[in-house]
Amino acid sequence: MRHRFDFDTFREIGDSLFRNKRRTILTGFGIFWGLFMLLFLVGGGKGLKQSLSLTFEGFASNTMVMISSNTSKPYKGMKEGRYWQLNRKDVERLRLLMPELDVVAPMVSNWGLTAEYKGNTTSCAIKGISGNYHKVEAPKLKYGRTIRDADVEQERKVCVIGKRVYNDLFPQGGDPCGTFIQVGSVFFQIIGVDFSSGNISISGSASESVMVPFSVAATLFKRGNNVDIICVTGKPGIKMSSLEPRVRSIMAREHLFDPTDDQAMVVLNTEQVFSIMDNLFRGVNFLIWLVGIGTLLAGAVGVSNIMMVTVRERTIEIGIRRAIGAVPRDILSQIIWESVLLTLTAGSAGIVFSVLILNVVERIVPQAVTFQISFWTAVLAALLLSVLGVLAGLAPAMRAMKVKPVDAMRDE
Repeated sequence: MRHRFDFDTFREIGDSLFRNKRRTILTGFGIFWGLFMLLFLVGGGKGLKQSLSLTFEGFASNTMVMISSNTSKPYKGMKEGRYWQLNRKDVERLRLLMPELDVVAPMVSNWGLTAEYKGNTTSCAIKGISGNYHKVEAPKLKYGRTIRDADVEQERKVCVIGKRVYNDLFPQGGDPCGTFIQVGSVFFQIIGVDFSSGNISISGSASESVMVPFSVAATLFKRGNNVDIICVTGKPGIKMSSLEPRVRSIMAREHLFDPTDDQAMVVLNTEQVFSIMDNLFRGVNFLIWLVGIGTLLAGAVGVSNIMMVTVRERTIEIGIRRAIGAVPRDILSQIIWESVLLTLTAGSAGIVFSVLILNVVERIVPQAVTFQISFWTAVLAALLLSVLGVLAGLAPAMRAMKVKPVDAMRDE
């Protein structure tokens, strides 16, 4: 008599699994907990990466920021500790000598200033930027536009304000473009509002800044030809780490400091920062899957053990079924189906529970970060459970296939 898989068959499988409820529940909990931990860690790692990415939001990944500093090595008869200053000629020099660069953007800045509009005040920093600076730190404009080359060339007293400055000066909301705010003793016309939320920003946070044309800030702060910072970005396909030695050499030759003196010019290479972050999360993801799969394998071993016990307890039943015509394939199929059913049931509960917990975490975290696992991650987890269920049931199924009717009757 050939055994057929129908509703009665699955009822038999359920009855078999719950003959020892305590053992089945404990084993299922192991699978449930293992899958929950795996998916929770995957979702948590995804959310953490997005949270850190928001820190670098809008910042070009191929940027190099240069700041002049004191020398730490003597050079051509000059003592260490000498300070030198970046200037506008350095900007032109880099543009001419390094065609690999896409953007060369100077900046001057000043902190501790106060902005005022109709009795509302807020602390802020003024950043004097060039018309191409938006390629270094992309703004997230709520209203208006960015600073343009024409604003710099014509020394227009216009500005783009950050999110916090906007909220403090315009608590009622609305488009402030066209209105004038006072910063110190100077009035600037607002042409844009930047809602960038990145925490990494040059010369202060973008949300607390009032960005004005470079030429206006240089005159206002009496900088002459000096600049505080020079930001450069490479053309597509150019690695900034390969350009850094040449940049140092050009600056060292012009300003007379040792090219090997790393402290003479502070260089922030965002390419290295992004590379470190990518490698960090690659390692974190590997660790997450290693721990999660290890936990699932431990649960699969538990499933295999419970199926072994089930086969031993059902030796007589299996022998009788063999005696009345059940073929080994029927016995094999039922044992494996029992194993798969146990892993999938416990695993599905783990998937649902992890989704619920990650949803709670999303609501708690103030940032707009997604912690939820993707649909295909859940599908992959279900497939992995099915494979583990089959593997866990193979050994018990092979043992069940070897049961002979005569031996089963003898055990009885």
